[in-house]
Amino acid sequence: MSNPILLCTVGGAHQPILRAIESTSPRYVCFFCTDRDPGTGRPGSIVQVTGKGSVIKANFGDAGPTLPNIPAQARLDAEHFEARTIPADDLDSAFFAMRDAAAELAERFPGARFIADYTGGTKTMTAALVCATLERDDIELQLIAGARPNLSRVEDGTEQAMAASVARLRLDRAMTPYLDAWRRFAYHEAAEGLDGIRIAAGNPDRAWLGFARSLSRALARWDDFDHGGALELIDIYAGRVAPRFPQMLPALRLLAKANENDKRHEPARLFDLWLNAERRAKQGRFDDAVARWYRLVEWTAQWQLRTVLGADTADFPQDLLPPDADTPPGRDGKIRIGLWQSWQVVEHRLPGPAQVFIAGHGRELRDLLDLRNSSILAHGFRPVGAADWRRVDSWTQARFLPVLQALALVAGLKSEPSQLPVELPESF
Repeated sequence: MSNPILLCTVGGAHQPILRAIESTSPRYVCFFCTDRDPGTGRPGSIVQVTGKGSVIKANFGDAGPTLPNIPAQARLDAEHFEARTIPADDLDSAFFAMRDAAAELAERFPGARFIADYTGGTKTMTAALVCATLERDDIELQLIAGARPNLSRVEDGTEQAMAASVARLRLDRAMTPYLDAWRRFAYHEAAEGLDGIRIAAGNPDRAWLGFARSLSRALARWDDFDHGGALELIDIYAGRVAPRFPQMLPALRLLAKANENDKRHEPARLFDLWLNAERRAKQGRFDDAVARWYRLVEWTAQWQLRTVLGADTADFPQDLLPPDADTPPGRDGKIRIGLWQSWQVVEHRLPGPAQVFIAGHGRELRDLLDLRNSSILAHGFRPVGAADWRRVDSWTQARFLPVLQALALVAGLKSEPSQLPVELPESF
């Protein structure tokens, strides 16, 4: 698309602006200039665009102006340019003014190619134009560069338009809000957001975006207890995942591939369930967290009864019930026992750390079960609050996890899974 719309900041030197116009042959130019300085009263750069007569010095050291304004030198008709005044040192105001101008021009010239040249103007003006440009994918960024014999300016006659490389910066800005969702364990949100980012096929950062997308999807599946689905996605990037997250692949492979001969699988899943409960709590979803905690306590007792006694709580042998148990069979003739009854059997039949735990902390557990049973996700209507969760969490950390760790060690699990990551390392 030829004859673009040019946005440019105007400072004290006119040559770079003329070079920008010459190199782009714009159909329309929007000049961002400064107005008269309120402190000194000196004219701003707007004079170089709208001033009448001789308003520009041909050379920096000349005694006075001898050249007409920039549009006259560039042979721009009045209908092909506009000048907007921008605060010289107010970044907020300059940014919003430039962003609004770009939006207005995009509506006025739909489908046009846009180029923003940030060579001239104050540092604040150039920073504002760069920021405003990065907000939009439809604006190319350029500057006029050349030989620099000193620190003050580019040598006249050596100016050349150069495209600014901002593809990586734009991609980083686009990805950041979605990768920040990791901090909330919102992996589904991250995956959906990253899916919507479009990038050129030849962009060298395409692989980085693909890695972030796939890992976000994998963690979303993991968070949904779909360990096999998570492993399928992560295995593709095993070589890159392993050095960044050394514990991730071993833990996920253990969780995903159930092996009847590997006794570590079930306790690993129990710890993974607890970590999932913690993630729900960090999101403020305390009812969900307590529901997972309940399943953790129930499942732990079921695991012990199954592995040690060979008994299934959905069809429990009557002769293994405590003597005072009153648990009649159901219509199908099967005896089913719930969480509390399962732990009573543990206390009655299984000498070891689990028995010691329930004997010493059974009453505390009953109190917490009452809290869960009155919740809206169980049998009541009371929402679980942050204070309730803190009570459950502190008890679990102090009382329950130590016994689970002891039981897991007996099963051969020497290191438990760690919490899912909250940030993606920048290096690829």
